[in-house]
Amino acid sequence: MLIRLLRQLAKLPLSWIHAVGGALGWIVYFLSDTYAARLRANLLQSGLWRDEKDYQRILRRNIAESGKAGTELIPVWFRPVARAVQLVVRAEPIALVEAAEGRGRGVIYLTPHLGCFDAAALWVAQRQPITVLYRPPKMKALQPLIEAGRGRDKVQLAPANLGGVRLLLKALRRGEAVGILPDQVPGTGEGVWADFFGRPAYTMTLVGKLAQATGATILMAAAVRLPGGAGFALHFTEFDGRTSGENSARDFNAAIERTVKLAPDQYLWSYNRYKTPSGVKAPEGSEEERGKRSEH
Repeated sequence: MLIRLLRQLAKLPLSWIHAVGGALGWIVYFLSDTYAARLRANLLQSGLWRDEKDYQRILRRNIAESGKAGTELIPVWFRPVARAVQLVVRAEPIALVEAAEGRGRGVIYLTPHLGCFDAAALWVAQRQPITVLYRPPKMKALQPLIEAGRGRDKVQLAPANLGGVRLLLKALRRGEAVGILPDQVPGTGEGVWADFFGRPAYTMTLVGKLAQATGATILMAAAVRLPGGAGFALHFTEFDGRTSGENSARDFNAAIERTVKLAPDQYLWSYNRYKTPSGVKAPEGSEEERGKRSEH
């Protein structure tokens, strides 16, 4: 019933869907003090603003853009695949994608929480199968919705666990693509602390391990939202940092930072990027770490 309704709503113009999303973004911002405070603090931490006026401009736009990120999943997930893919109006440079595919060792697409990363995965799936790592929802009732919307056509879903990692490895060894949110906070033992916009963030080590094991090419990808509901522009850059060693996590975060600079108002600043996962020791010098030391 719900999926049928979403398929009907998906027929609406993207501009209308974005207008509703923009309004919802402001509603959530005003209703949740925690959400609003984190959004402001993370944007402030980034330093991607020239002065107070510029900070306020990006903040206001980000509040609305964050709402659009939710509602735009309706057409991306529930329009027929051929029509949903048309929402990506341009992708560049194609030569970079073709070269990565031509090596035959698989392609790892890193899509940060910027713009519409689901549109990027669907676009890649028109060229080759892609296995996308995702975190199953805490509300199990949402699982069928995610599977119906995200796991279609040549997009295969891989849960963020050992079984999902095996699926990623198998896909790369077949010369296929995988998609990963590189700024997703990993679980205990699956990451290291590395600076992200000048503050330690627990950063996954999975991407480097996959590249080391398979020789896959790593591409940064971002489907940037175009104004007026015109669709998305897909941008690719090749990751040229280290994939192993103690500084590799910082190289990945630096690549994410460069991608975010494409459209800082479309990054999900409300995401709790700097949290300390349960069972992980807080980074040296952090307020949390100092608090624990003072207790002893």
